[in-house]
Amino acid sequence: MMARIIGLTGGIASGKSTMAKFFREKGAAVLNVDAIAHHLSKPKRALYKIYVQHFGEEILQPDGTLDRRAIGRKVFADETERQWLNDHTHPILAHVMRQQIACMQKKNFPLIILDVPLLFEAGWDKMTEENCLVFVDEATQLARLMQRNGYTEEEARGRIAAQMPLSEKKKRADTFIDNSGSLEESFLQAEKLWKEWTHAGIS
Repeated sequence: MMARIIGLTGGIASGKSTMAKFFREKGAAVLNVDAIAHHLSKPKRALYKIYVQHFGEEILQPDGTLDRRAIGRKVFADETERQWLNDHTHPILAHVMRQQIACMQKKNFPLIILDVPLLFEAGWDKMTEENCLVFVDEATQLARLMQRNGYTEEEARGRIAAQMPLSEKKKRADTFIDNSGSLEESFLQAEKLWKEWTHAGIS
């Protein structure tokens, strides 16, 4: 029997990566789209070439690698640029993700989790059987993002605003992890979901 495919998503700085790590340690195969994008953004690889061709060499650091923060400033300040970025990167990332899913399905994993921040925005929820939303309240999200990434409040709000509103994500998700409280409380919610997902269909 093939492993179930679960989408794991959440707003930026919601704690989604912490939950993904929890599920990986439980034995799930976790496919992280940000890690795939980072790999493809290295010099001479697919996304790197697209970025440099579009933005020019001003987005390169002295060592020739991409200046991700410079790219971020461009795309989060301009809706047209952000749409261009999504239109050109999502198909490449989706192709690689499908390849990795096929590879993981040949192995003995109890669950395959797609760790994707823009799961609904990109339409990747069509790849999954169920989707889980990790969320925190807006004030907590803003504070965590500023502290974690060193963003100004304006930069942080821009990145939050670029994502689908939490209210809309809640409508689309099947299950939830409320990460506003302690980590222990979040892990208890995750443990319950793990048991539901891995024992589904078993009498």
